[in-house]
Amino acid sequence: MTDQIARIRITLEDMKPTIWRRVELPVTNSLKTLHLAIQASMLFENYHLFRFDIGDAAYGIRFDDDEFMIRTRDAANMRISKLVERGITSCTYTYDFGDNWRHRIEIEAVQPATPGVDYPRFVDGERRAPPEDVGGTMGFEEFLEAMAKPRHPARASMVEWYGGVFDPADISPGEINARMAKLAKRRARGKAAHANAAFRVD
Repeated sequence: MTDQIARIRITLEDMKPTIWRRVELPVTNSLKTLHLAIQASMLFENYHLFRFDIGDAAYGIRFDDDEFMIRTRDAANMRISKLVERGITSCTYTYDFGDNWRHRIEIEAVQPATPGVDYPRFVDGERRAPPEDVGGTMGFEEFLEAMAKPRHPARASMVEWYGGVFDPADISPGEINARMAKLAKRRARGKAAHANAAFRVD
């Protein structure tokens, strides 16, 4: 049976020009895998906590109620197919509660997998995402301003901190594809292990 694939658009909120990516994942994948695909396509480093807010429920790294945090369910236990079955086509994904990078997640389509294509995969996108720990929206705006002006007083320190010159138009598709390929290999190994277990005779 052909896998069903969800085409998903990821848009970083409160950014002009818009920073966005489009990825494709099997609907059998969990929200945790979607999180990893977002990290890969945005070139984040998975250093911080994350959360998907879907209606009244939150999914991420599981922890129970306390007076400071929202009760969060394990993202590994919610599959994309469940969202599709419930008619849910959009939600919010937040990464790094300090910098507070909020993303709009939209399921644009569900379609049969293309034979010979490895999933998850990156489709397209525009504009480079902020570097880790840049200081949220305001910090990123200051960072971009410094990078854009060779005589800006903070430019040298910003270049040193970042490790080079930041090009906001360069999304580095080769690096994104390499990261997504690692996710696809992990999925292929998991499917192979499952198939071997199914045919194992004790």
